[in-house]
Amino acid sequence: MNRADLAEMLNEQTAACEPAKAALLGGGDFVIWDGDVPGQQLASIYAARHRRARKRGTETLALSATVDILTQYGTAPLRIGCIFTRDRTWAFMLFLAEDASAVLACTGVRQVDP
Repeated sequence: MNRADLAEMLNEQTAACEPAKAALLGGGDFVIWDGDVPGQQLASIYAARHRRARKRGTETLALSATVDILTQYGTAPLRIGCIFTRDRTWAFMLFLAEDASAVLACTGVRQVDP
């Protein structure tokens, strides 16, 4: 997948999509990993990450909304990707359809030690 194709898929799925798209178009690194993970499993993982982020005071974008979206996908297989801002102060996790044809959700997490 190329940068332009991914940017086109980042719309208004969550409030983190616009800053993720800006990071991507601003030259940030990105990756879409091979393989898939069931949506419900991702929802559990990211719900735990959300609890830890709140406890630690880590700034996030759309993490709760992303967990809600992932929960809706149940056992459906999803792909995972990530976009980093050029300065590595933010990481945006992407959750895509199994065939990587659409971004389903996006969350951002401020990096403590970029």
